[in-house]
Parts: sequence; C-alpha cells; structure tokens
Amino acid sequence: MAELSGDAHRMSIPGLDAWLASAQGRYVLGWEQRELDAAVADVFGFNALQLGLPQCDFLRANRIPLRRKAGGSGPIDVACELTALPFASQSTDLIVLPHVLEFADDPHQILREVERVLIPEGQLIVVGFNPFSLWGLKRRRDAGFPWNGGYLPQVRVRDWLKLLGFEVDRGRHGCYAPPCEQPQRHWHWLENAGRRWWPFCGGIYILRAIKRTHAMRLIAPAWRRKPLRAKALRPIANKEGHGH
Repeated sequence: MAELSGDAHRMSIPGLDAWLASAQGRYVLGWEQRELDAAVADVFGFNALQLGLPQCDFLRANRIPLRRKAGGSGPIDVACELTALPFASQSTDLIVLPHVLEFADDPHQILREVERVLIPEGQLIVVGFNPFSLWGLKRRRDAGFPWNGGYLPQVRVRDWLKLLGFEVDRGRHGCYAPPCEQPQRHWHWLENAGRRWWPFCGGIYILRAIKRTHAMRLIAPAWRRKPLRAKALRPIANKEGHGH
C-alpha cells in the first residue's frame, strides 16, 4: 500500500467519524447504503473503485471481482490524492464518489481524473448533500461536519459531467426529514410526503452517469464524377487491330 503524503493526510475530514456514529449519520448512511446497493448490483466488469468515505462499503452489493477503496485516510486499499489517481487510463468499470466533491478543493480535477480512468461506457455514481433542502439551510448556522462543506447543486454537477462527455440520468433524492437529533423518530411521515410533493428537496441526491465515447466516423471524399467520353468506351481490341 502506498505511503500517505502530507496532502493525503489533509484529505481526512475532521468530525466525520463522530457524525457517522450519530443518529443523523446513521439516518443518511442507511438511505445511501440501500440506494447504492441497488445501483451497483447490476454493474459488471473487472475493476471498481470507491473514492472517499471508506468507513462505508458502498460496493458490497457489486459482483466485480476487484473492488478497491482509495483516498487519503481510513480503511483504504490505495492511498492517494483524488486529484491524481494512480490508475491507468480507461482501466476501471465503476466508480462510486460519495460526499467527495463538496469537501474537495478542486472538484473539477477529481471529475477529470474519474473520466480518465473510466473505460468507455463505464459508470460513475455521485452522492452529495443537496443545498436546496432542510439540510442545506442548516449549514448556514453550523460549522462542524457535514455542514462545513461546499454543497453543490445537482444541476451544477450534471453540467460538469456533461462537459466531460458523460450521459447523466435524472438522479434520486432522499432523506426528507429535518436534520434534528433523531431525524427518523418523529418525522417518518415526511419521507413519503417529500417523495410525492417536493421530490427535489431531499437532503441527499444520487446521480448516475455513463462515460460516452462517440465513435469516429470516416467521411469519404466527394469525388467529382465526370461523364466518360464516347471514345473512352471503345474496346481496347479495336485499337490493337487498327493496322491489320
């Protein structure tokens, strides 16, 4: 396993482990785990990567033989900076990116690296906090994790992915209960109501994208077709027998 550099050490997020153990963290990760289990179950290939949040196994339902976690700290298989992935270009079939972009200094470069290492038709799944939600409102008043992230609107992430040549689906939202101490105990009814009445206001969104590579199309030159003159149609034998 690669040795962690100073930059990689700084990629760990203070307060992450404590929040994951809280009622809010269990609520969010429970929904994400169920959604990602379903999303990755039918993705096939040879190599799969989870970049970020190594405390959770978001590839557990996938049947790709080589599944690895990469990042700067935690229970990872490959220690690296996500802006410079140590993997060959077009070598990976599936990448899961949970809560990385909103806490990264250069999310654009991370997506560029993801596009580089994915095979053509490879799949990317992005998980993020929705700024247009009750969770997004709370981050204006709190400074700890996860409220200190730069929450990215789903529309912006979709635009970035499209510029890189990805085809992006509509995505899914979840976690409509407010971010209180016990979000599921008294607010369970909000899950069904949110999905029905304000589906894009869930605290979390998941986007699935496919790397499209447009095939090259050879265009034949438009040769000018000149009509053949009558003398060019005479058989060669006539020319050879002219002196007989």
